[in-house]
Amino acid sequence: MSDPGQENIITDLFPYDFVKENEVIAVKNGKGIVVSSPKQISLNLYKEIQRYLDSNFTFELCKPDEFNEILTSSFSVSEHQDNLSEELSDEFDLQDFAGSINATEDLLSGNNDAPIIKLINGVISQAIKSRASDIHFEPYEDFIIIRFRIDGILKEILRQDSKIASVLISRIKIISGLDISERRLPQDGRVSLSLGDKSVDVRVSTLPSSYGERIVLRILDKQAAQINIDDLGLPKKILSNYKSSLKNPEGIILFTGPTGSGKTTTLYAGLRYLSDSSQNILTVEDPIEYTLNGIGQTQVNTKTGYTFAKGLRAILRQDPDVVMVGEMRDIETAQIGIQSSLTGHLVLSTVHTNSAVAAITRLRDMGIESFLLASSLRTIISQRLVRRLCSHCKSENKPTKESIDIFGLDKTKSVYSAEGCDHCNFTGYQGRIAIAECIQVDKTLKDMIHNNDSENEIADYVFKDNQSIDQASIDLIIDGVTSCEEIIRVNNIKEDASL
Repeated sequence: MSDPGQENIITDLFPYDFVKENEVIAVKNGKGIVVSSPKQISLNLYKEIQRYLDSNFTFELCKPDEFNEILTSSFSVSEHQDNLSEELSDEFDLQDFAGSINATEDLLSGNNDAPIIKLINGVISQAIKSRASDIHFEPYEDFIIIRFRIDGILKEILRQDSKIASVLISRIKIISGLDISERRLPQDGRVSLSLGDKSVDVRVSTLPSSYGERIVLRILDKQAAQINIDDLGLPKKILSNYKSSLKNPEGIILFTGPTGSGKTTTLYAGLRYLSDSSQNILTVEDPIEYTLNGIGQTQVNTKTGYTFAKGLRAILRQDPDVVMVGEMRDIETAQIGIQSSLTGHLVLSTVHTNSAVAAITRLRDMGIESFLLASSLRTIISQRLVRRLCSHCKSENKPTKESIDIFGLDKTKSVYSAEGCDHCNFTGYQGRIAIAECIQVDKTLKDMIHNNDSENEIADYVFKDNQSIDQASIDLIIDGVTSCEEIIRVNNIKEDASL
């Protein structure tokens, strides 16, 4: 087959539906047009290609994987497709348009206004405008469901005939550079898109299921990576502690919290705060969510055996001042991170625990000796993101008996609850706010960690003069910022529990 690396190659001479159905693709380069296929073509198809191209061409057989590679690259996002807003007016109605698509019609064509392309653009465009963090494409026997995760909650946006599922998923895989012929194994891809002057990266993940592949698009707003540390919304005392810890030349700063709690944004804001020409800042992540100027970032790859531990060992040979490890998920990574902090490096990382104090217990359970933790830990920040009540429709009520029992509220004081209106898309909430707690490891706490004091004893000492997440949550309820129901959901509080 002709060398695809030659200059001025044009590969989208045939519409997508023709290429997919007949397994032929045309490549135009300096030598002319070459039509390739992984199989011999019939005389009728040869004549049809002659008629369509209206030009001389040569035919070559190629390997199936070569064909799929060219097909994927040929129909990937191009300069006329990567701006979602070009073909979508402000009056574009996603529901009406999706309902107008006939599942039996030829949905994938080479034209940019093909219904399936416009549907995908419309879905992604609406997701960005709705501040969604993820888009879920979920195929079932009779229909495919599209859901958005907005402010941490999934909401169904569209439910369409299952007949469009395969072409919808194939198009998404193509624009994100995935292998459309591989349907039995999970795949990961990435694509950059723009909506007007807003630039976003979309991370794509596929997963085989009973009725086809499920796809999740994670929308990574590039502007979120540029957030200033002062704009994180952290309480003043915690922000001050965070900044002072970042100025330490060595030690470990840990972030804890569940998935989607804003740990990555807080961590990246700290790296940007440190980033200047005087320091070498290196990261090892899984995956790299945002690219940061002036910071060296590397991504783990389990398929090749490139783990957090191996990546961390490698970047320590790159003369770093500051090291960020995406997660301390095993004993080896934790040990290397702690040794690095003890040999003059500032290390930032995350641990999946529900509280700041629990991070100490988690590291102990991994097998890290208490005296090493006492010497290396500087700051632990635990955070959550809770939804704000919509200011246009929140309603004032007396607290329920359950709320009084759980939060210790004054039964004579009012609290607010969610209602729903046009402004909040009838959810009752609009936007999110961070709640956080912070542990600063002073001499007393260092001795407590060294002496293997219990989690409860450490918590009693730490939160004697500092606010815990539970206390911050109650303040937000009293101030009318959020509801009791939202705090119960986010903090996973049982009804018979009390704070």
